[in-house]
Amino acid sequence: MSGYFERTGETTFRATDHVGGAWRLDEQHIAPALGLLAHVVELDRDRRGRGDLVVARLSFDILGTVPVAEVETSVSVLRPGRTIELVEATLVHAARRAVVLRAWLMAPGDTAALAGTPLPPIPGPDETEPWDATTVWDGGFIASAQVRRTLVEPGRGHFWVTTDVPLVAAEPVSAFARAVGLLDIANGMVVRADPRQVAFPNVDLTVHFFRQPAGLWLGFDTSVSFGPHGLGLTSTVLHDEQGPVGTMAQLLTVRP
Repeated sequence: MSGYFERTGETTFRATDHVGGAWRLDEQHIAPALGLLAHVVELDRDRRGRGDLVVARLSFDILGTVPVAEVETSVSVLRPGRTIELVEATLVHAARRAVVLRAWLMAPGDTAALAGTPLPPIPGPDETEPWDATTVWDGGFIASAQVRRTLVEPGRGHFWVTTDVPLVAAEPVSAFARAVGLLDIANGMVVRADPRQVAFPNVDLTVHFFRQPAGLWLGFDTSVSFGPHGLGLTSTVLHDEQGPVGTMAQLLTVRP
């Protein structure tokens, strides 16, 4: 099956039609690109012999739109360390940086005796009704996603997402990078306003994990807030089928 991206070189990838939308069909939905950067961070980590580290935080700054075209990636280590590293990855199109990622990588330890969270679970994917997201959004990425959703009110609800489309065609990709490639869908699944009347793209995405997500389905318990001066925030507790795994925030520019 064709993936969201096809590798064209050591550091270059071509976006496919599965990446298109949602605000414009000739631009990438940024979700797969974020997964691609997580993938190249993991590849760089493993090449450096640091496969003992797990990715604990991802902070993406989205510097602009990206056409459905070839992109180039790079990774550098900003803060090396024995048990903690900070790395930076970039995604570039036509010599212009489009996304910058800073990721904290940390050595795991055995804290099973201390594990727990007060964050409440959400009903699982088998308990949540299928929902056709293409009734709200156009584009190849949304069409590629399987969504199950419970909407509480505009701007509030929970949902589960999976996809059969590989992140990179004909290339092994971790379950973690695959999950990261779904994160940015959060801003469009429990919309507070009709996107045909109000634009609310996110300029960043930051996620913290206290446990690595497992399984094919990624769960979102999401709230969308708009302020009175053109700013908004999409806030999410992330889940797998065993329970919460972390939290995520997306800063919005709200444009009627």
